[in-house]
Amino acid sequence: MNTVILAILSILISVAAQFSLKAGMSGVKAEAGAATLFTMFTNKFVLLGFLLYGLGAVVWLGVLSKWEVSKAYPMVGLGFAMTAVVGMLIGEQVSLLRMGGVALICTGVVLVARS
Repeated sequence: MNTVILAILSILISVAAQFSLKAGMSGVKAEAGAATLFTMFTNKFVLLGFLLYGLGAVVWLGVLSKWEVSKAYPMVGLGFAMTAVVGMLIGEQVSLLRMGGVALICTGVVLVARS
């Protein structure tokens, strides 16, 4: 499989993991204690998020086997853009300042990818 596609797949899986973790934690009060930990780690969305992160890491190994880390890792910055877009689609507020920052990150990713 094309390495760029593999990298994007890994990033998409990580973005999905982030939103799954958010869904799982939305109803949990972040207080220290065994009950909170039990609630977190038995939540199906939190468990799915961890599973997706693990899958994304396995896919990422394929990227690292073909690219130098200094080229591959900046691609992870695309996750910021994908997360902002998905966030907007589900109703999160994304300011112009945040979008400007995401645009700068994407510009950097393009520069690194072309090097």
